[in-house]
Amino acid sequence: MTLWVFGYGSLMWNPEFDPAEAVTATLPGYARSFCMSSIHHRGSVAEPGLVLALDAMEGAECRGLALRIPEAREAEILAALRERELVSSAYLEQVLPVRLDDGREVAALAYVVDPDHVQYCGGLSEAEQARIIATAHGGRGPNRDYLWSTADHLDALGIADPELSRIARLVRGIVDKSLA
Repeated sequence: MTLWVFGYGSLMWNPEFDPAEAVTATLPGYARSFCMSSIHHRGSVAEPGLVLALDAMEGAECRGLALRIPEAREAEILAALRERELVSSAYLEQVLPVRLDDGREVAALAYVVDPDHVQYCGGLSEAEQARIIATAHGGRGPNRDYLWSTADHLDALGIADPELSRIARLVRGIVDKSLA
């Protein structure tokens, strides 16, 4: 069986494995959203950051990158993905239908936020998201670097995400103001 994973945030620019194939793709029924509090990778328990998650939403679709996992390393890569993505159980690992831009449809692993988990924080204003992201820092570095890397990678792939772009501009403004 061919195993794919759908990247919509850091998996697009830092999957931590060399995919056998990478294709821009669309996941229907979900929106990319800063709706998960991060207490490990991009924040701490004392100062939580925000990370992107797939939030179920009727009529939505998320554009991202489908990564085919090399068959020879499937077990190793899957274990590493689970260690990384399921660190706090706020994500649910699901297999969902993804439309690749080349016309194929594949089943892909996707890490979807659990809206009943304590780390779920959907509905924050863009200004509040920017305030949190501008200052939070976790085990994988500053929260703002995560945002900016994701925004830059979406731009490089030609994927428009106006909300994420607005938040990135707000964070740059906050950071620039603090450095002035």
